Amino acid sequence: MKAYVLQSNAGIDALTLTDRPEPQPGAGQVLIKIKATALNYRDLLVAEGAYGAGVKYPLVPMSDGAGEVVAIGEGVTRVKIGDRVAGIFFQDWISGALTREKMKSDLGGGIDGMLAEYVVLHQDGLVILPNHISYAQGATLPCAAVTAWHALVTKGNITEGNTVLLLGTGGVSIFALQFAKIFGAKVILSSSSDHKLAQALVLGADQTINYKTTPDWEKQVFAMTDRIGVDHVVEVGGAGTLPKSLQAVRVGGRVSLIGVLSGRGNEIDPMPILFKSITLQGIYVGSRKMFEAMNQVIQDSQLQPVIDRIFPFTQAKEAYSYVKSASHFGKVVIELD
Repeated sequence: MKAYVLQSNAGIDALTLTDRPEPQPGAGQVLIKIKATALNYRDLLVAEGAYGAGVKYPLVPMSDGAGEVVAIGEGVTRVKIGDRVAGIFFQDWISGALTREKMKSDLGGGIDGMLAEYVVLHQDGLVILPNHISYAQGATLPCAAVTAWHALVTKGNITEGNTVLLLGTGGVSIFALQFAKIFGAKVILSSSSDHKLAQALVLGADQTINYKTTPDWEKQVFAMTDRIGVDHVVEVGGAGTLPKSLQAVRVGGRVSLIGVLSGRGNEIDPMPILFKSITLQGIYVGSRKMFEAMNQVIQDSQLQPVIDRIFPFTQAKEAYSYVKSASHFGKVVIELD
Protein backbone atom coordinates (compact mmCIF):
# COMPACT_ATOMS: atom_id res chain seq x y z
CA MET A 1 0.00 0.00 0.00
CA LYS A 2 0.95 3.67 -0.28
CA ALA A 3 1.43 5.82 2.80
CA TYR A 4 2.86 9.26 3.44
CA VAL A 5 5.59 9.47 6.07
CA LEU A 6 7.14 12.50 7.72
CA GLN A 7 10.78 11.46 7.72
CA SER A 8 11.77 14.28 10.10
CA ASN A 9 10.55 17.57 11.53
CA ALA A 10 11.93 19.51 8.55
CA GLY A 11 8.50 20.72 7.46
CA ILE A 12 6.30 19.92 4.48
CA ASP A 13 9.30 18.89 2.38
CA ALA A 14 9.91 15.99 4.78
CA LEU A 15 6.59 14.42 3.69
CA THR A 16 7.41 11.39 1.52
CA LEU A 17 5.14 8.94 -0.31
CA THR A 18 6.34 5.42 0.54
CA ASP A 19 5.43 1.77 -0.03
CA ARG A 20 4.50 -0.24 3.05
CA PRO A 21 3.02 -3.72 3.59
CA GLU A 22 -0.76 -3.61 3.92
CA PRO A 23 -1.47 -4.02 7.66
CA GLN A 24 -3.60 -6.86 8.99
CA PRO A 25 -5.98 -6.61 11.95
CA GLY A 26 -5.27 -8.55 15.12
CA ALA A 27 -7.67 -9.40 17.93
CA GLY A 28 -10.02 -6.48 18.59
CA GLN A 29 -8.67 -4.56 15.61
CA VAL A 30 -10.19 -3.31 12.36
CA LEU A 31 -8.69 -2.77 8.89
CA ILE A 32 -9.96 0.43 7.27
CA LYS A 33 -9.62 1.38 3.62
CA ILE A 34 -9.13 5.12 3.98
CA LYS A 35 -11.28 7.19 1.66
CA ALA A 36 -10.40 10.71 2.84
CA THR A 37 -8.31 12.58 5.38
CA ALA A 38 -8.60 16.17 6.59
CA LEU A 39 -5.91 18.62 7.63
CA ASN A 40 -5.69 20.65 10.82
CA TYR A 41 -3.27 23.42 11.81
CA ARG A 42 -1.89 20.87 14.26
CA ASP A 43 -0.63 18.83 11.29
CA LEU A 44 1.59 21.75 10.25
CA LEU A 45 3.00 21.96 13.78
CA VAL A 46 3.80 18.23 13.70
CA ALA A 47 5.53 18.58 10.33
CA GLU A 48 7.62 21.49 11.60
CA GLY A 49 8.60 19.89 14.89
CA ALA A 50 6.61 22.44 16.90
CA TYR A 51 4.11 20.08 18.51
CA GLY A 52 6.15 18.85 21.45
CA ALA A 53 8.52 16.08 22.47
CA GLY A 54 5.93 13.30 22.17
CA VAL A 55 6.23 13.15 18.37
CA LYS A 56 8.67 10.56 17.02
CA TYR A 57 9.80 10.46 13.39
CA PRO A 58 9.39 8.80 10.94
CA LEU A 59 5.62 9.19 11.36
CA VAL A 60 2.50 8.64 9.26
CA PRO A 61 0.84 12.03 9.85
CA MET A 62 -2.71 13.36 10.25
CA SER A 63 -5.26 12.56 12.93
CA ASP A 64 -8.39 12.88 10.81
CA GLY A 65 -9.56 10.20 8.41
CA ALA A 66 -12.63 8.27 7.35
CA GLY A 67 -13.06 5.06 5.42
CA GLU A 68 -14.69 1.67 5.00
CA VAL A 69 -14.18 -1.33 7.26
CA VAL A 70 -12.77 -4.06 4.98
CA ALA A 71 -11.59 -6.66 7.53
CA ILE A 72 -12.01 -7.33 11.25
CA GLY A 73 -9.98 -9.26 13.79
CA GLU A 74 -11.15 -11.81 16.32
CA GLY A 75 -13.57 -10.49 18.92
CA VAL A 76 -14.64 -7.35 17.05
CA THR A 77 -18.28 -6.49 17.82
CA ARG A 78 -18.55 -2.68 17.60
CA VAL A 79 -18.30 -2.52 13.81
CA LYS A 80 -18.72 -4.86 10.84
CA ILE A 81 -17.30 -5.13 7.34
CA GLY A 82 -18.80 -2.43 5.14
CA ASP A 83 -19.34 0.11 7.93
CA ARG A 84 -18.35 3.72 7.25
CA VAL A 85 -16.16 4.89 10.11
CA ALA A 86 -13.84 7.61 11.37
CA GLY A 87 -11.02 7.24 13.86
CA ILE A 88 -11.11 9.20 17.10
CA PHE A 89 -8.26 11.65 17.74
CA PHE A 90 -7.08 10.07 21.01
CA GLN A 91 -7.44 6.35 20.42
CA ASP A 92 -7.55 5.61 24.17
CA TRP A 93 -9.89 8.45 25.25
CA ILE A 94 -13.25 6.71 25.28
CA SER A 95 -14.95 8.69 28.07
CA GLY A 96 -14.24 10.47 31.32
CA ALA A 97 -11.37 12.87 31.85
CA LEU A 98 -8.28 13.21 29.70
CA THR A 99 -5.15 11.75 31.31
CA ARG A 100 -1.46 11.78 30.49
CA GLU A 101 -1.66 8.15 29.35
CA LYS A 102 -4.61 8.83 27.03
CA MET A 103 -2.72 11.77 25.54
CA LYS A 104 -0.06 9.39 24.22
CA SER A 105 -2.60 7.82 21.84
CA ASP A 106 -3.05 10.82 19.51
CA LEU A 107 -3.16 9.80 15.86
CA GLY A 108 -0.56 11.48 13.70
CA GLY A 109 1.43 12.57 16.74
CA GLY A 110 2.09 10.02 19.44
CA ILE A 111 1.22 7.17 17.06
CA ASP A 112 0.97 6.75 13.28
CA GLY A 113 -1.95 8.57 11.72
CA MET A 114 -4.35 8.36 8.79
CA LEU A 115 -2.52 9.54 5.65
CA ALA A 116 -2.32 6.04 4.17
CA GLU A 117 -4.38 3.78 1.91
CA TYR A 118 -5.06 1.31 4.75
CA VAL A 119 -4.97 1.77 8.51
CA VAL A 120 -5.51 -0.68 11.38
CA LEU A 121 -7.16 0.70 14.52
CA HIS A 122 -8.68 -0.87 17.60
CA GLN A 123 -12.47 -1.17 17.42
CA ASP A 124 -12.78 1.09 20.48
CA GLY A 125 -11.08 3.92 18.60
CA LEU A 126 -13.78 4.20 15.93
CA VAL A 127 -17.15 5.88 15.45
CA ILE A 128 -19.80 5.24 12.80
CA LEU A 129 -20.28 8.19 10.43
CA PRO A 130 -23.65 9.94 10.17
CA ASN A 131 -25.32 8.34 7.16
CA HIS A 132 -26.07 11.55 5.25
CA ILE A 133 -22.48 12.79 4.92
CA SER A 134 -19.73 11.77 2.52
CA TYR A 135 -16.40 10.21 3.45
CA ALA A 136 -14.76 13.57 2.73
CA GLN A 137 -17.12 15.32 5.14
CA GLY A 138 -16.72 12.53 7.68
CA ALA A 139 -12.96 12.99 7.62
CA THR A 140 -13.38 16.58 8.87
CA LEU A 141 -15.01 15.55 12.16
CA PRO A 142 -12.43 13.94 14.53
CA CYS A 143 -10.41 17.00 15.52
CA ALA A 144 -12.09 20.30 14.56
CA ALA A 145 -15.71 19.29 15.03
CA VAL A 146 -15.17 17.41 18.30
CA THR A 147 -13.10 20.34 19.61
CA ALA A 148 -15.88 22.83 18.85
CA TRP A 149 -18.48 20.48 20.36
CA HIS A 150 -16.41 19.96 23.53
CA ALA A 151 -15.97 23.72 23.96
CA LEU A 152 -19.52 24.86 23.34
CA VAL A 153 -21.68 21.89 24.31
CA THR A 154 -19.91 19.44 26.65
CA LYS A 155 -18.24 22.09 28.80
CA GLY A 156 -19.88 25.26 27.53
CA ASN A 157 -23.49 24.16 28.07
CA ILE A 158 -24.54 26.47 25.27
CA THR A 159 -28.22 27.40 25.33
CA GLU A 160 -30.67 29.36 23.23
CA GLY A 161 -30.04 33.09 23.50
CA ASN A 162 -26.33 32.84 24.32
CA THR A 163 -23.90 34.99 22.33
CA VAL A 164 -20.71 33.37 21.02
CA LEU A 165 -17.62 35.09 19.61
CA LEU A 166 -15.67 33.10 17.03
CA LEU A 167 -12.20 34.06 15.79
CA GLY A 168 -11.44 33.31 12.15
CA THR A 169 -12.95 30.89 9.67
CA GLY A 170 -10.92 27.71 10.06
CA GLY A 171 -12.37 24.31 10.80
CA VAL A 172 -13.01 24.76 14.54
CA SER A 173 -14.62 28.18 14.12
CA ILE A 174 -16.91 27.10 11.29
CA PHE A 175 -18.06 23.98 13.14
CA ALA A 176 -18.61 26.17 16.22
CA LEU A 177 -20.74 28.50 14.09
CA GLN A 178 -22.87 25.59 12.88
CA PHE A 179 -23.29 24.11 16.36
CA ALA A 180 -24.10 27.49 17.91
CA LYS A 181 -26.89 28.07 15.42
CA ILE A 182 -28.32 24.57 16.00
CA PHE A 183 -28.58 25.44 19.72
CA GLY A 184 -30.17 28.83 19.05
CA ALA A 185 -27.21 31.03 19.96
CA LYS A 186 -26.21 34.35 18.41
CA VAL A 187 -22.81 34.39 16.68
CA ILE A 188 -20.32 37.20 16.18
CA LEU A 189 -17.45 36.13 13.91
CA SER A 190 -14.19 37.89 13.04
CA SER A 191 -11.89 37.55 10.04
CA SER A 192 -9.41 39.64 8.07
CA SER A 193 -11.27 38.84 4.83
CA ASP A 194 -14.53 40.52 3.85
CA HIS A 195 -15.16 37.64 1.44
CA LYS A 196 -14.94 35.11 4.26
CA LEU A 197 -17.15 37.28 6.45
CA ALA A 198 -19.78 37.24 3.71
CA GLN A 199 -19.54 33.44 3.58
CA ALA A 200 -20.02 33.29 7.35
CA LEU A 201 -23.17 35.39 7.11
CA VAL A 202 -24.58 32.93 4.58
CA LEU A 203 -23.87 30.11 7.06
CA GLY A 204 -25.81 31.92 9.77
CA ALA A 205 -23.44 34.31 11.54
CA ASP A 206 -25.43 37.21 13.00
CA GLN A 207 -22.71 39.87 13.02
CA THR A 208 -19.16 40.06 11.69
CA ILE A 209 -16.02 42.09 12.30
CA ASN A 210 -13.01 42.59 10.05
CA TYR A 211 -10.19 42.61 12.59
CA LYS A 212 -7.76 44.23 10.13
CA THR A 213 -9.93 47.28 9.57
CA THR A 214 -11.12 47.17 13.21
CA PRO A 215 -7.98 46.35 15.22
CA ASP A 216 -9.73 47.16 18.51
CA TRP A 217 -12.31 44.48 17.77
CA GLU A 218 -12.89 43.71 21.43
CA LYS A 219 -14.41 47.19 21.81
CA GLN A 220 -16.64 46.52 18.80
CA VAL A 221 -17.81 43.25 20.37
CA PHE A 222 -18.58 45.11 23.59
CA ALA A 223 -20.66 47.64 21.66
CA MET A 224 -22.48 44.92 19.70
CA THR A 225 -23.55 43.28 22.98
CA ASP A 226 -24.92 46.45 24.59
CA ARG A 227 -21.76 46.81 26.67
CA ILE A 228 -22.26 43.42 28.32
CA GLY A 229 -19.85 41.15 26.44
CA VAL A 230 -20.35 37.72 24.92
CA ASP A 231 -21.20 34.60 26.88
CA HIS A 232 -18.52 32.48 25.25
CA VAL A 233 -15.38 33.00 23.17
CA VAL A 234 -13.92 30.19 21.07
CA GLU A 235 -10.30 31.36 21.24
CA VAL A 236 -8.12 29.89 18.48
CA GLY A 237 -5.54 32.67 18.29
CA GLY A 238 -3.60 32.09 21.48
CA ALA A 239 -1.33 34.62 23.15
CA GLY A 240 -1.81 37.28 20.48
CA THR A 241 -5.60 37.43 20.82
CA LEU A 242 -6.37 36.11 24.30
CA PRO A 243 -6.09 39.51 26.05
CA LYS A 244 -8.72 40.92 23.67
CA SER A 245 -10.95 37.88 24.14
CA LEU A 246 -10.81 38.40 27.93
CA GLN A 247 -12.04 41.95 27.34
CA ALA A 248 -14.81 40.83 24.97
CA VAL A 249 -16.36 38.20 27.26
CA ARG A 250 -18.98 39.16 29.84
CA VAL A 251 -18.65 39.02 33.61
CA GLY A 252 -19.00 35.34 34.51
CA GLY A 253 -18.47 34.30 30.88
CA ARG A 254 -16.34 31.55 29.40
CA VAL A 255 -13.29 31.50 27.11
CA SER A 256 -12.31 28.21 25.47
CA LEU A 257 -8.61 28.27 24.62
CA ILE A 258 -8.09 25.99 21.65
CA GLY A 259 -5.40 27.22 19.27
CA VAL A 260 -2.18 29.18 18.95
CA LEU A 261 -2.59 30.66 15.48
CA SER A 262 -1.31 34.06 16.58
CA GLY A 263 1.66 32.67 18.48
CA ARG A 264 2.75 31.83 22.01
CA GLY A 265 4.68 33.33 24.87
CA ASN A 266 3.19 36.80 25.38
CA GLU A 267 2.57 37.81 28.96
CA ILE A 268 -1.11 37.54 29.87
CA ASP A 269 -2.59 39.85 32.52
CA PRO A 270 -4.62 37.61 34.86
CA MET A 271 -6.60 40.48 36.37
CA PRO A 272 -9.53 40.39 33.90
CA ILE A 273 -9.96 36.68 34.63
CA LEU A 274 -10.09 37.44 38.36
CA PHE A 275 -12.21 40.59 38.34
CA LYS A 276 -14.73 39.30 35.79
CA SER A 277 -14.91 35.77 37.25
CA ILE A 278 -14.14 34.36 33.79
CA THR A 279 -13.94 30.61 33.24
CA LEU A 280 -10.86 30.05 31.08
CA GLN A 281 -10.76 26.45 29.87
CA GLY A 282 -8.26 24.60 27.74
CA ILE A 283 -9.84 22.31 25.15
CA TYR A 284 -7.81 19.45 23.66
CA VAL A 285 -10.17 17.75 21.19
CA GLY A 286 -12.44 15.28 23.07
CA SER A 287 -13.47 11.72 23.85
CA ARG A 288 -15.31 9.08 21.82
CA LYS A 289 -18.36 9.67 24.00
CA MET A 290 -18.37 13.35 22.93
CA PHE A 291 -17.84 12.35 19.30
CA GLU A 292 -20.83 10.01 19.37
CA ALA A 293 -23.09 12.58 21.05
CA MET A 294 -22.03 15.13 18.43
CA ASN A 295 -22.68 12.70 15.57
CA GLN A 296 -26.24 12.18 16.80
CA VAL A 297 -26.89 15.92 16.61
CA ILE A 298 -25.19 16.11 13.20
CA GLN A 299 -27.49 13.30 12.06
CA ASP A 300 -30.64 14.81 13.56
CA SER A 301 -29.94 18.29 12.18
CA GLN A 302 -28.56 17.04 8.84
CA LEU A 303 -25.58 19.35 9.33
CA GLN A 304 -23.25 19.54 6.33
CA PRO A 305 -19.56 19.98 7.21
CA VAL A 306 -17.99 22.79 5.19
CA ILE A 307 -15.13 21.79 2.89
CA ASP A 308 -13.14 24.54 1.19
CA ARG A 309 -11.10 22.36 -1.16
CA ILE A 310 -10.36 18.69 -1.87
CA PHE A 311 -6.90 17.59 -3.02
CA PRO A 312 -6.05 14.18 -4.52
CA PHE A 313 -3.81 11.82 -2.54
CA THR A 314 -0.91 12.55 -4.90
CA GLN A 315 -1.02 16.25 -3.92
CA ALA A 316 -0.72 15.93 -0.14
CA LYS A 317 2.15 18.45 -0.01
CA GLU A 318 0.05 20.96 -1.92
CA ALA A 319 -2.79 20.44 0.58
CA TYR A 320 -0.42 21.16 3.47
CA SER A 321 0.82 24.31 1.73
CA TYR A 322 -2.73 25.48 1.13
CA VAL A 323 -3.55 25.15 4.83
CA LYS A 324 -0.34 27.00 5.69
CA SER A 325 -1.45 29.88 3.45
CA ALA A 326 -4.57 30.32 5.65
CA SER A 327 -6.66 30.86 2.53
CA HIS A 328 -9.29 28.28 3.44
CA PHE A 329 -12.82 28.66 4.80
CA GLY A 330 -13.74 25.52 6.74
CA LYS A 331 -11.81 22.33 6.09
CA VAL A 332 -9.19 21.11 3.61
CA VAL A 333 -9.46 17.46 2.60
CA ILE A 334 -7.20 14.91 0.89
CA GLU A 335 -9.22 12.27 -0.97
CA LEU A 336 -7.82 8.85 -1.74
CA ASP A 337 -10.37 7.56 -4.28
